[in-house]
Amino acid sequence: MCTVPVLSRVCRESYNEPAALYETLKRRGMDLVTVTDHDSIDAVEELRGHADFFLSEEVTCTMPSGTEMHAGVYGICDHDHVELQRRRTDIQSLLAYAVERRLFVTVNHVYSSLTGTRTEDDFAIFARDFHGVETINGQILACANKLAADFAVRFNKPVIGGSDSHTLACVAKTYTEVPGAQTVEDFLAGLRRGQSVAHGESGDYWKLTNAVCGIGASLLREKVWMSAFCGLFAVAPMVTAANYFRELAFAWYWGNKNRPVEPAGISEVVL
Repeated sequence: MCTVPVLSRVCRESYNEPAALYETLKRRGMDLVTVTDHDSIDAVEELRGHADFFLSEEVTCTMPSGTEMHAGVYGICDHDHVELQRRRTDIQSLLAYAVERRLFVTVNHVYSSLTGTRTEDDFAIFARDFHGVETINGQILACANKLAADFAVRFNKPVIGGSDSHTLACVAKTYTEVPGAQTVEDFLAGLRRGQSVAHGESGDYWKLTNAVCGIGASLLREKVWMSAFCGLFAVAPMVTAANYFRELAFAWYWGNKNRPVEPAGISEVVL
């Protein structure tokens, strides 16, 4: 369910059906397919029979500072999901488990306010302990994605790209390539070796507004009685505009705060 107050009782984050999602991804050229639902692996039941599918998850984690972040964990099994959810309030325990199980873990949309506030200590942990960085997110602003890419280069982290699309409209328009990978095993090994390349679109105001309206339309189809409140959707462009400027401000603040300090030049030597 979505996390917006009140709507969280009636509206889902996504109305994509796993089979339709898989078919759309294959039609748009994906060789391999994974799904990273928030704290859920329900999609696996319909898709585990496909040889080119592997299970992943976006885990909502609590940092030692008390802030939240989204971690992408790739190539998991059902038992891993249980352990990741059990450990998600203890990030060091979660990362230790991932190392033990050879799971690839990324920090997602690192310069976005999607999960709330950040602290400098959070960025230190992202740089030190996470395996990779999501550098192109299909719903996040290009400026935030550029900062994430700079972060990955600065700390020599492998990269991931993903659509983060909650409707079918934008799936497969942002993706990850591991050159030469023929199988799921090749792909995951390439991620760990830092051979991945992120491709595709970033997000913008119009993309987010269209997604919100698409989810609203799906909600009305599922719950016809919600039509009585359809006037509320008229404010969606204003809500997404407010989010757009909040995202810009967040990226600007942390982009400047985390900017590498250039060494000071020596203008005079006194002996």
